[in-house]
Amino acid sequence: MSAKKLSDIKYSVLDLATVVEGSNPADSFKKSMEVAQLAEKIGYTRYWFAEHHNMMNVASSATSVLIGYIAGGTSKIRVGSGGIMLPNHAPLIVAEQFGTLASLYPGRIDLGLGRAPGTDQMTALAIRGENFNAAHNFPRDIVRLQTYFSADNATSKVRAIPGEGLEIPIWVLGSSTDSAKVAAAMGLPYAFASHFAPTYFMEAIKIYRDNFKPSEYLQKPYVMACVNVVAADTDGEAEYLATSVKQFFMGVVTGKRQLLPPPVKSMDSVWNVFEEEAVMQMLAYSFIGGPEKIRAELTSFVDETGIDEVMATSHIFDHQSRMYSYKVFADVIRNTNYAPLNIEL
Repeated sequence: MSAKKLSDIKYSVLDLATVVEGSNPADSFKKSMEVAQLAEKIGYTRYWFAEHHNMMNVASSATSVLIGYIAGGTSKIRVGSGGIMLPNHAPLIVAEQFGTLASLYPGRIDLGLGRAPGTDQMTALAIRGENFNAAHNFPRDIVRLQTYFSADNATSKVRAIPGEGLEIPIWVLGSSTDSAKVAAAMGLPYAFASHFAPTYFMEAIKIYRDNFKPSEYLQKPYVMACVNVVAADTDGEAEYLATSVKQFFMGVVTGKRQLLPPPVKSMDSVWNVFEEEAVMQMLAYSFIGGPEKIRAELTSFVDETGIDEVMATSHIFDHQSRMYSYKVFADVIRNTNYAPLNIEL
């Protein structure tokens, strides 16, 4: 693996349409559009939404609808799913939905696929109904999607209209080594959820690269890592802003979810030592700081992993601070010497 520079990698955004205290999902969607429009201006490659259900602080449940909304308000940035949880949907429906999106916004739609429910078991039962106990074969369902998208499916009795004959990139998403094996065997790009499941990241990308089989879709391995990013002018300001994402993940650890809270001066009164350890383990791949700290840590990360693309997710309470964080992060990747990007918020 040849050494890569920061300027060699692509950079993208993962959005959960996070709902902050004092707001509602409609507010979150408007803010997502503003972030996406900024991201397009400053060189981000893609803007993805993640499918989650039954979470009061995450409003990206109707993922394909939000993809259409963002694609309609932008002109060139790729928009897609990070991901669609395939066991929740019939492959034909996914093919039709994304075929519709790709017809409306040609050359701009990505289809990232995961095999988790994106929710708790009770909610998964509500989504899947009688299919809850049915056997789900993730690789087989990906093949079905590829078949529906293929022009060769034109003689089949079951066709995806629209969708058939369209080139819609499929990505395999994962947080374990199993997903790496699927992506490698199928010759598809691989996106790892290292922003909340860092444990198997290094092992998974090695398995993916070592076992990759070139396909008609991809000739060599392509790895994207999703990471948490809180960037500001100074390390101290970034650490302060990051107390919101720490509280967000504490809700995941404890099961006591809440709308994204404002930052606090100290987490000492918010969590105990066990909660802190659990949260910080989940946040292992997080880049929190001013430009120089972000650059140093991200350079080491790229050197160590050889990733092709980094996808940033930023749970920041204040909208302007979130926008600015994405600006700083983009500037760190694109420039040797940091200078604030001259773009009005």
